[in-house]
Amino acid sequence: MSEQCQLVTFQLGEELYGINIMDVKEIVRVQEIRSIPNAPAYVEGIFNLRSEIIPIINLHKRFHLKKAFTSEEEDLLSGFIIIDVDGMKLGVIIDRISRVVAVEREAIQPPPQMFSGIGAEYIQGVIRQEESYLIILNIRDLFNPRELQKIADLRR
Repeated sequence: MSEQCQLVTFQLGEELYGINIMDVKEIVRVQEIRSIPNAPAYVEGIFNLRSEIIPIINLHKRFHLKKAFTSEEEDLLSGFIIIDVDGMKLGVIIDRISRVVAVEREAIQPPPQMFSGIGAEYIQGVIRQEESYLIILNIRDLFNPRELQKIADLRR
């Protein structure tokens, strides 16, 4: 019997990414972000979600990705994905939310060595689609423990 996993998929730049649905707390529309002095460059700032302070991470800056060209209607699909990394909630800016997909675990292949944008060390695997790939991010590997501590300190 094959095992399935559910992925929340979204666009960042030119690529489609997926995160395990169990790591996603919620998806919120773009809110006002308060910038923080001396934060790492990829930390856009913080915002208040029902009186919880959430650091907002910009993966475009983190991985030097171009922002996707989106129409006004598609802009309505942009926002933040709130993820849980070892008990800490982080907001990740996305260009466009796509949908939740169920994938067969055996369909997930290791990432090719040469992969544009995000380094292979942050990628759990890829699923080949018609003309492209769905890139599955390993959110626990996006930040090393020192970076996570820096981000956690921003919430104080």
